[in-house]
Amino acid sequence: MPRINKTIILTLLTVISFIFLLFQLYYYKEYFSSKNGSYVSDSKESYSMEDSVHWKVVKKFLDLASIHNIPLYLIDPLVLGRMNENIQNENPDSRLNCKYLCIPRGFTTFALLDKFWKNDVFLKKEAEEEGFQWMELSGKDPRLAGMGDLSGTEIPLHCIFKLQNHAIHLVVFYERSGHFLWHGQLRLKQNMDKNFVHFRKLHFGRYPGAYSKPNLHLASIDGLQIQVPKQIANFLEEVSQSRFVECRYKEARMFYQVYPEDTSQDAMEFKKKAKDLLHLAAKTLNGEEVPFWLSSGTCLGWFRQCNIIPYSKDVDLGIFIKDYKVDIITAFQRAGLPLKHKFGKEDDSLELSFQAADVKLDIFFFYEEDDYVWNGGTQAKTGKKFKYIFPKFTLCWTEFLELKVQVPCKTLLYVEANYGKNWAIPISNWDWKSSPANVQENGIWPIQDWDEVIQIH
Repeated sequence: MPRINKTIILTLLTVISFIFLLFQLYYYKEYFSSKNGSYVSDSKESYSMEDSVHWKVVKKFLDLASIHNIPLYLIDPLVLGRMNENIQNENPDSRLNCKYLCIPRGFTTFALLDKFWKNDVFLKKEAEEEGFQWMELSGKDPRLAGMGDLSGTEIPLHCIFKLQNHAIHLVVFYERSGHFLWHGQLRLKQNMDKNFVHFRKLHFGRYPGAYSKPNLHLASIDGLQIQVPKQIANFLEEVSQSRFVECRYKEARMFYQVYPEDTSQDAMEFKKKAKDLLHLAAKTLNGEEVPFWLSSGTCLGWFRQCNIIPYSKDVDLGIFIKDYKVDIITAFQRAGLPLKHKFGKEDDSLELSFQAADVKLDIFFFYEEDDYVWNGGTQAKTGKKFKYIFPKFTLCWTEFLELKVQVPCKTLLYVEANYGKNWAIPISNWDWKSSPANVQENGIWPIQDWDEVIQIH
């Protein structure tokens, strides 16, 4: 009997001990989860930010730039894209939109204006003392290139500062024509370390770019106060359409050696009037947010001789029909340019002409097909229709007559389509119905439609 009691007692003690152990484990879990849970979480988050190489490198570089009064602003598409999503979602806390400067991926991109790049020597020296390695890439200053001087001088275009496994990519912007910003192409020289960063992954520098002057404001990103474009969505759209091509000054000089420039009073007066008209047309279309490009003879003049063709007697622009707005005519009339004629209609061969003194502005509307694009022409006397075929093209920015305008990126193909292989030879007796290499007859307008499709004012 005593043995039985002893066995029962030991069993009860074992069960009680096991229950007590389970209670302790449960209490331990609940206690520390409730008391220390938030602390552990907050500590982990704080540690993650402070331990982020990406964040630390950006902060250290921004501190150096601030010490040397070098104002930077963020142009990194990844970070700005996340911020833009935050704005679209109407989330007032931008810090939530880019935790630890989005995600670590090797580099962060900033911009600065060249006029503020004065203390770069001191910045580079102190950056080296802080452990940064740096590389500067330069190129010719296109603002100094022209018909009289093709040499230009070397200017800094891109500067890369690297610490540990993260880099800061500085894109140097230059003001051109007083109203837009330009950055150059990032070109590596033979003696440069191509493994310094993944150059092909950099967002800026594959080709030159042109941008509007941005309005900036201060934003808090992961606790860092950083200047960013105020209109982020507009800037991101510019990034995707920023490619810039220079006028071909070297080829233009060669052209004028063969065909001397017409410097007569009539030619000079026409060029001035054409320039003024182009500026007014650009201001009007930009005000209506209608994209356009230099077309026909105006495009040929830019490509061949970096100038207006004096015997052309007009200014030619192209617009995709998808961008047509009925308010265009009213906008030009308000600008002092009365409608001279309107040919065609919106779904077929639309063409508008406006008159400014003795210089005409022709606007051709382009229609997109599967394999080509085309614009139409109409003969007023007969109602005959004509069609001009072009290979498909994208648009690039350029500087022409102190103006930021667009041209077809592959301009040679565009010019050859219109003017043939002999486009470099001036032809003053041009017939719009038969001279173009890409012209085709396209039927005739029904007489009953003439009041609509042939309007002469």
